[in-house]
Parts: sequence; C-alpha cells; structure tokens
Amino acid sequence: MKENIDDILEKAARRDGMLTPEGYFDDFARRMEASLPVQPWETEMRDTREGRVMPAGFWQKVRPYVYLAAMFAGVWCMMNMFDMIRSSGDVTIPGNNAILAEAIADDSFISDYCMDGMEPDDLYNDLYEEGFQPASLKNF
Repeated sequence: MKENIDDILEKAARRDGMLTPEGYFDDFARRMEASLPVQPWETEMRDTREGRVMPAGFWQKVRPYVYLAAMFAGVWCMMNMFDMIRSSGDVTIPGNNAILAEAIADDSFISDYCMDGMEPDDLYNDLYEEGFQPASLKNF
C-alpha cells in the first residue's frame, strides 16, 4: 500500500516548493496561543452608558451554557411534538367491531372506498349492491 502512495506522488510530480517543515504541527496550538495577546474584551465588559470598564459578570460567563441547554430543551420538545403527531394518526375501531377491522385490513377495500377520487353516489351504490344494511350501524 505504501508503495502505491509513493507511486501516485511520483506520477503527480508536483514540486512547487510548498512543503511544511518536519514537526511544524506538533506544537502549533501552543505556539499560536503564546503568540496571541489576551484581548481586553475577553475579560472585561464595557458599560456603554458611561464609557467605564466593568468586569465580566456571572451572566456573561454562564450565558453560552444556558443557551446550549435551551437549544437541547427545544430539540427535545420538537421531538416530542413529532412523536405526538405521528402517534395520533393511528386508526382506532370503535367497539372492537370485527367487520370494520376486517375491512380496514383489506387493501382492496381501502383503495376502493377510502381513497380520494370515489364519488359518494358510487360508494352508496356499491354498498347497497353488496347487501349493506344501514341498521347495522345503529351501535355507533
């Protein structure tokens, strides 16, 4: 595998002088932090009304953590709402009616009678042709 990588680098033959010195990134973060001075705005807060400098208070220190907690609480609430919406779409059969349960389980019944596109008159005619008795629904 190593020889394949070397072979690809040789084929590319990109020699433009842009190389990093050995060990450059080993302690890069420490050197960068040492070279940057601490800015006054990192430790102080300026009162804009009177132009005086005030030390950072408790709220300035904990504000990012409070915002993070609020974000997670919002995500949790959103997931609960999605769960409630999803579970409310379940079909319930009143009175444990076996005939309705059988009809709902039948895909052809659902596609014929419950999908959009069927006119009510056609539905009534089909039900009467199959021997539907409206008196059987008086339990509902």
